Amino acid sequence: MLAKDLTEKEYIYGHKACPGCALGIVARLSLKVFGERTVVAVPACCMSATTFMYPQISYHVPAMTLAFPSTGATLSGVAAGFKAQGVDDVTVVGFAGDGGTADIGLQALSGAIEQGQNFIYICYDNEAYMNTGIQRSSATPVGATTTTTPAGPCSTGERTAKKNLFEIAMAHRIPYAATASVSYPNDLVRKLEKAKNVKGPAFLHVFAPCCTGWGFDSALTVEIGKMAQKCGLWYLAEYENEKVTVNQVAKDPEPIEPYLMAQRRFKHLKAPEIEAITAWRDKELQKVYAWME
Repeated sequence: MLAKDLTEKEYIYGHKACPGCALGIVARLSLKVFGERTVVAVPACCMSATTFMYPQISYHVPAMTLAFPSTGATLSGVAAGFKAQGVDDVTVVGFAGDGGTADIGLQALSGAIEQGQNFIYICYDNEAYMNTGIQRSSATPVGATTTTTPAGPCSTGERTAKKNLFEIAMAHRIPYAATASVSYPNDLVRKLEKAKNVKGPAFLHVFAPCCTGWGFDSALTVEIGKMAQKCGLWYLAEYENEKVTVNQVAKDPEPIEPYLMAQRRFKHLKAPEIEAITAWRDKELQKVYAWME
C-alpha cells in the first residue's frame, strides 16, 4: 500500500502541535494503517501534551496517556489483557519520543520485548526533550546545542554520539524492527503495515524533524528529513528473521554541512567539528554498507 491509497477517514485530528510538527504525520499515517480497532498509549511527551488537552482529546480510537517511563510496560499489559480475553483483532500501539524511549522508557521497552506480546512501539525521534524545554536526550546528535548542552566559549554543544535504538532493538532478537522517516511516507506506510501483521512485538524508530527545537522554517520539515538521509545521517532499514535489509541509504553521501547549517541548533559549528561529525558518519555508514553485502 502507498500513502495515497490510505483511507480518507481520520482517526486523529485537532491536535495542538506546532505547525510543521512531524508527530502529526507519524500518528495520522499510523492510525490510517491500523484502523479503528486500535488502542493507543502515549507517555509524557510532545504527543501527549498536544493530543490530550482537557477537555479535548484528538484521537477517535481508544487512547490513554501514561507515566513517562511506562510505555513498554503498558503496551505489554494491554496486549496481554486482550490475549487473555481471546481478542486478537486489536492493534495495540504506543507513540513515544526519543527521551521517553532511549532514556526514561528504555528499561520498560526492553522488558516488554522480552514478554513477547503483540504490540507496536513507535518512537518518533526529534532528538531532544522538546516538550519540556529542548533538553538533550541520548538521541541528541553530536554538536547540537540544547538548553542543557548549550554551545558557547567552553562548549560546542552535545558531545556524546546518538544512541542507536535500531541496533538496541535488534540485540533483543525482536520479531520486527525498522527505521523510517516522515519524509518517506510510502516506506513508512509499508513498515507500519508489516508491523501490524507481525506476531509479537514490533519497534519502529521514525526520524521526526522538529522545527521549533532544531530551528528551521516549519514548511521545511519533509525537506530536512530528506537532507538527513541524502547526507548519510539517517538510513532506512528493517530487521526481521535476524537479518537486516537496508531499504535506502546514501551510497555517495552528500556533504553534511548544508544539512547542519539549515538548522539553528548547529549554526555555531566550525570546520573542525563538521569534519569530526563527517568522520563519525563515515564510520557508521560502513556498518550499514556491511549489512548490504
